[in-house]
Amino acid sequence: MGYQPRFFEDQTHVDVGRATPRVRRNSGGRARRGAVAAISGLLAEERVEAQYEAQGYQVLARRWRGKAGEIDLVCEHGGALIFVEVKSAPSHAQAAERLLRRQMDRICMAACEFCGDRPAGLLSEMRFDAALVDGLGRVQVIENAFGG
Repeated sequence: MGYQPRFFEDQTHVDVGRATPRVRRNSGGRARRGAVAAISGLLAEERVEAQYEAQGYQVLARRWRGKAGEIDLVCEHGGALIFVEVKSAPSHAQAAERLLRRQMDRICMAACEFCGDRPAGLLSEMRFDAALVDGLGRVQVIENAFGG
């Protein structure tokens, strides 16, 4: 029979197969935090979507996924396509810091893919917005936040 880790009632795991035993906590907390973050993200996206709709934008897609990546929200307004990346954090500044260059590039590539199915194709007028949601649920939209 092989090595069997021992678990105690408080979910502490002691790795006795090592020369110096290492104690670590079970990762149940990490999964719980991930689930909370996913729900928080969905709520932030819904709040942003409601704000765009209230301003007369037509929502074309939510969480649109292409080969290049996912776009949180795709809207149309005045003939232009608006690709929205939603970020939530305790403050708007912290949310803005979570938008990385690599992610912006991926969103731009996905937007090009989305436009491939449109009549105007890549000649479509496009705008890339960042919608920042703080811990109180307040939304701050930065229009033309980035572009390819």
